[in-house]
Formats: sequence, structure tokens, C-alpha cells
Amino acid sequence: MALDEIVDGLSEVSCDVLVIGGGTAGPMAALKAKLKNPKANVVLLEKANVKRSGAISMGMDGLNNAVIPGYATPEQYTKEITIANDGIVDQKAVYKYAQNCYKIIEELDSFGIRFLKNENGDYAVKKVHHIGTYVLPMPNGETVKKALYRQLRRARILISNRYMATRLLKSADGRIAGAISVNTRTAEILVIKAKAVILCMGAAGRLGLPTSGYMFGTYENAANSGDGYAMAYHAGAALANLECYQINPLIKDYNGPACAYVAGPFGAFTANNEGSRFIECDYWSGQMMLEFYNELLSGKGPVFLQLKHLHPDTISEIESTLHKVERPTRGLFQQGRGVDYRSESIEMHISEIGFCSGHSASGVFVDDNARTTVPGLYAAGDMASVPHNYMLGAFTNGSVAGIDAMEFADNHDFAEFDAADVARERDRVLAPTRREDGIPPNQVEYKTRRLVNDYLQPPKVTCKYELGMRRLAETREDMQERMIARNAHELLRALEVQSIMDCADMAVHASLYREESRWGLYHWRTDFPEKDNENWFCHTLLSKQNGKMTSEKRAVEPYVVPIADDEKDLYDKQRIRASA
Repeated sequence: MALDEIVDGLSEVSCDVLVIGGGTAGPMAALKAKLKNPKANVVLLEKANVKRSGAISMGMDGLNNAVIPGYATPEQYTKEITIANDGIVDQKAVYKYAQNCYKIIEELDSFGIRFLKNENGDYAVKKVHHIGTYVLPMPNGETVKKALYRQLRRARILISNRYMATRLLKSADGRIAGAISVNTRTAEILVIKAKAVILCMGAAGRLGLPTSGYMFGTYENAANSGDGYAMAYHAGAALANLECYQINPLIKDYNGPACAYVAGPFGAFTANNEGSRFIECDYWSGQMMLEFYNELLSGKGPVFLQLKHLHPDTISEIESTLHKVERPTRGLFQQGRGVDYRSESIEMHISEIGFCSGHSASGVFVDDNARTTVPGLYAAGDMASVPHNYMLGAFTNGSVAGIDAMEFADNHDFAEFDAADVARERDRVLAPTRREDGIPPNQVEYKTRRLVNDYLQPPKVTCKYELGMRRLAETREDMQERMIARNAHELLRALEVQSIMDCADMAVHASLYREESRWGLYHWRTDFPEKDNENWFCHTLLSKQNGKMTSEKRAVEPYVVPIADDEKDLYDKQRIRASA
């Protein structure tokens, strides 16, 4: 058989718990589900290979949100995230994370993942956030994925690599019944019956187009094309606050993080072209990004990460983390540019848009047990709605999801699904392979993401969004009627494009629904430039009802950690004011 040749095949398997996505949250969810009931069958499905998949494929340089006794309390952390997220937070889920994450750190430590410690053997936590101290560097963070994989093998979890999930299956009464997937090497269809399903498929990081023009030069892992968001939507699950985009300060042209998180605790800071610091806090929030945007437009741009004032030994320590862990290409890029941190600053810019609860708040709506609005369906990691989640949040909430999903599976039998749903999905998936001629997926994807940049990048202008909606609809017609896949690899790309298109449509719909501005640059509507707490202090939930995209308001649950009136707007006061 030729490489990536399309094979006509359909098979079916069953398991107690199906985990989709083998990055960060998925392996932890699978591990905890299996440990909860060792006799149960747990399947971990991944469209790449679990050994090197997800946002942590090369490792990670630190934990951004470690709530460690002696440095921070769950109450402090919950307050910080609530304020950073303009108050639109389900505090129960954030507080539960804050209570559980320290034991997850200890567990990761026991796996062989090392965290920075001081001379007393205590975790050496650094300060970057506006209020608390939560950043824990990982000098050998490149071991994360290897250590995680060892645990999966030890627990004898069934791993299915190179299978891309495309749609969820449900019973007539709305309960989850499993998922349909396609082999990314042969295009064979695999139906997986499951009592519970956990979605851990990462951010929608391939939504906008990087300014470098490279389609896969994204800040997020480029494999994260929003498949989980699209699958949850088509299954009727609610998605929360999709108008709260992910937009990050990144290295110009490299499109990876300049890492004020790593460099900031050592004395680096964000500065304008005069070398002046203009924001007090380098913690990524929408308000910080708005100050960044305003500085670029003020005539004092470009904006830089300033390192050259630091001692050479300190810079060497920063380099050892930035250039060896998570993104080893970062050092090669700076070397190619001839940039030495000791004498030059690192130019930064604003990233393309995406969905990611890990860095903002947009995700599949879940409660504090990681349950979605569909019975038996769970979500965790960068695609679930617990805000400012990061890697440790993915591990912690993946753990929560795995335990609760196994409890659900232990108390339910398999739900029945309609075989006609499988037949319809098979026809949809394979449609691009049945055309003799047409448009290749990369061209449809480039056009879609170009339109996202042209019309959806903030500031959000109603007229541009309405135009964008029309242009995206025209492109969707081309995608559905003319896109071609000549082998199994192109079929993978064709399916990813459909997820990207769904996410773009959801971004438009959610943004037009919330008629106010909130979260700084993330949701800045020029037609509604002010916060409107009277009408919009709420979550917005987007879902598919009777085949149509709809949005509704959902009240913010009562806080478990109260926020004083004089604290609520602390993140709006980050700009450093000129003093006489």
C-alpha cells in the first residue's frame, strides 16, 4: 500500500472511558480514570502520536499558576484570576483547581519532572502576577512528555495514535454514546462506543494567520486546529465566552513567547522604543494586551522585552531555560538574526487571534467536575472554560475529569446511537476524497485564516464582522462543494479546515452577541466601547440548537471568594503613569 493511500474500511470498538487528545490534560485524565477503576477499559485517542503531541510536545519552561503553600493560598489565586478576567468567572472551578494543584505538582515531581528548588530544597517560586506569587520554573521541563508517557505505559492504557476524532455520538435522550474517528494514514473509519468521553483537544490555535505568513508558525501548537471546540458544538454542548479571544505578546516573526514569564522574575521587563517600562505587570491579560496595543500605536513602538540591563550570568540562566526547553528553535531564531540579549532587546508584536482558556477564558463550558452540558461528556485543558488554566490547570482539571468520568461510566451502561449518524458522518468525512478535481485544503485554510485576520482581529467593528460573516460563508461553500483530498494526509488537513471554519463562525457570532467591551483587547468593540456590568456581567453560552448557532446569557455564580470594590479594577490600572 502506498503511503497515505485511502482505504475503504469501517470498524467498531468499545471502552468504558474514551479520552480524546494526548497532549497534557488527556494523558492525566486517562491515567486517573484507569487508576480509579483498573478493571475498566480506557482508550486514549490521538491524531498524532502521544509520545510527542500537544502543546507540551517539546516540554515546558515553567508552571505559570502554581499555588504553593507558603507563597500563595487558593483564596489569593482565585481572587487574582477573577480580577484578571474582569469578574466573569465560575469561582468554584478556579478554587477547586487552586486547592488541588499542589498535590499534582508533587505527583509530577514523583514522575521525575523537576522543578526549580532553592538551597533548602523548597520550590523556588517567582513573582510575575499582579498580586500573588505563582511562577515555578522547570529547568529540565523537556522531560515532561517522556515522564507522562512512562506513566501511561505503566498503567497499561490503550493508546490509539494516528486517529482523528471527527464527531461525537449521542443517544436519542441526549447522553454521550461515543465518537467517530478516521485514521490519518489510511482514512479508515473507527467508531468507538464509550460510556463517557473526555475532550482534551487543546486550543483553537490555528484560527488567525501569523503575521510571518507561515500557516504553521502559530503561537499555539499548530496541530491544535479547534477540533474539540467544533466537536463539542456539533454535539450540542454549550461553549462559554468565545468572544474573549486569546491574543499574546510574542517575538516578532518568530511568533513564540518572548517569555516575560521566565525572564521577568530575573529582572527583565516590557519596554517601549525609549527603553521605558510602560506596564507594571507582565502577566498576560486582556488589559495588558490593550496597553501593549496602545503603546504600538502611540509612536513609542515597537515594544521590546528588555534584558540587556541584566548581569551576563543572569542572562545566561534565562537563555538556558528559554533556548533548551519548550521551544529550542527560539535560540536558533535569535542566533540567525544576530541578536545577543546582552546588547540588544527582543522585538515583540501582537499575535493572531485564537480560542484558549489556558490564556484567556474561551472554552467548552464545564462545571467544577469538568462536566459539560451533555451528560457523560467532559472537557479539560485549553479547550475547557476554566480561565487562565495553563499546563498545570490542564493536568489538574484532567485529573478531575478522569475521576468523575470513570464514576459516570461505572454507573451507566452504553447508550445506543443511530447507525444512520455514522453513515452520514462517514459521507461527510470522505467527501473530499471522492472528487476528481477541486481546491486543495491548504488553499481553503489560507483563505479562511486570511479572512479571520482581515475582519475579526480586534478592535472589533460591527460592519467588518458582518462582512467577515458573508466572506466566510462564501468560503464555506467552496470548502463543502469543491475541496479535494488526494491522500489520507490531505484528508486530515481537510478535516482540520472544517474545524477552523466552525471556530471562525463561532468567533463572529459570540463577538456580535456581547454588546459591550470587556477583557481589554480580547473583546474591544468600537461600537460598544465601555464595560456594561448592568447588562453584560454574565457568561455568554453559544450552542447549536435545532441546527442553528445560538447564544444566551448565563449568570455568574455567587463567588466563593469575595472581591472588594477597590480590588475589582486593579488590572485596569497597570499603565505606569508619568511622574514629575
